[in-house]
Amino acid sequence: MTHDVVIIGAGMAGASLAAELAPHAGVLLLEAEDAPGYHATGRSAAFWSETYGGPGIQPLTTASGDALRSGGFLQPLGSLHVGRAEDRAAADALLQAFEDAPVTLEAVDPRDRLPGLRDGWTVGVWEPSCAYIDVAGLHADRLAVARAAGARVMTGAALRSADRRDGVWRLNTAAGAVQACVVVDAAGAWADGVAAMCGARPLGIRAFRRTVVQLRTDPRPPVGLPHVADLAGRFYFKPEAGGRLWLSPHDETPTDPCDAAAEEIDVALAIDRLENVVDWRVEAVERRWAGLRSFAPDRLPVYGYDTRMPDFFWCAGQGGFGIQTAPAAGQMTAALLRGTGDMPAGVDAEAYAPGRFG
Repeated sequence: MTHDVVIIGAGMAGASLAAELAPHAGVLLLEAEDAPGYHATGRSAAFWSETYGGPGIQPLTTASGDALRSGGFLQPLGSLHVGRAEDRAAADALLQAFEDAPVTLEAVDPRDRLPGLRDGWTVGVWEPSCAYIDVAGLHADRLAVARAAGARVMTGAALRSADRRDGVWRLNTAAGAVQACVVVDAAGAWADGVAAMCGARPLGIRAFRRTVVQLRTDPRPPVGLPHVADLAGRFYFKPEAGGRLWLSPHDETPTDPCDAAAEEIDVALAIDRLENVVDWRVEAVERRWAGLRSFAPDRLPVYGYDTRMPDFFWCAGQGGFGIQTAPAAGQMTAALLRGTGDMPAGVDAEAYAPGRFG
């Protein structure tokens, strides 16, 4: 059997594309792990922010908002960007970067919104639209929609080799051989490796480790605490169920694609940075984990057909923004792959095309 489309990677990117594509084509999702979403998708810090990733990501995030809200995947949170006097320029730059975008931002005094804030933290920007995002629920929904439309998911199916003959892709996987007319590379941190196996030129997509810890603090995070992000990019934290706090040192440590794990130095760094912002005492580190973020050289995702390899389609390089942009990215990539269909409003697909790398 030759499938119309084989998508390599069943994380959020692959599942979102499959949900949009399956009503129109025969789709097979190949997942290297025993369950979809094991790496980046399953380790997300789980917030939706229109400013996160900068102006190049914002159109996809904003265009995803209505679908996420109507699906019940967003819950109000808000984000407070904080800094010291020396971060005033960063605050001004943030406000300026989005002044022409449909994103509400307001300069505020952070002491009015963050109890326990230490002296010196006097600069603030308020982003009211920031929200919790139900990552597991969204991923499960996209897989369910895809399956209901006829898509199949094959797990434990790491790609071993690939070749294209007579207009047909022949893929050798750990779960057996499959054939397809089109191959989609939605392999996250492994995207360049998949491309190389398929004979396409790698684009320089690199993996980076991001650390998150769950803390018990004294006092507990106050009711109504928003997501809090450092204007200088050294940390972010947000409240979680049970009065816990999720904290990241906002690290991006280059790494080979792997099953990432938190390192003690990064956990200690995160706690040190938190204790320099607020006067809360860390009572316990209850959980720690790390996920992989994968970026193209210009830090924008790569969506579209490869310019040199026929019937090889990129859906990769989402960085840490693939969850919050998933609905719009799924709609856009399905339209690009099919050559027809509605594009998300306000999104310029050319900005993410593989051809920008030459």
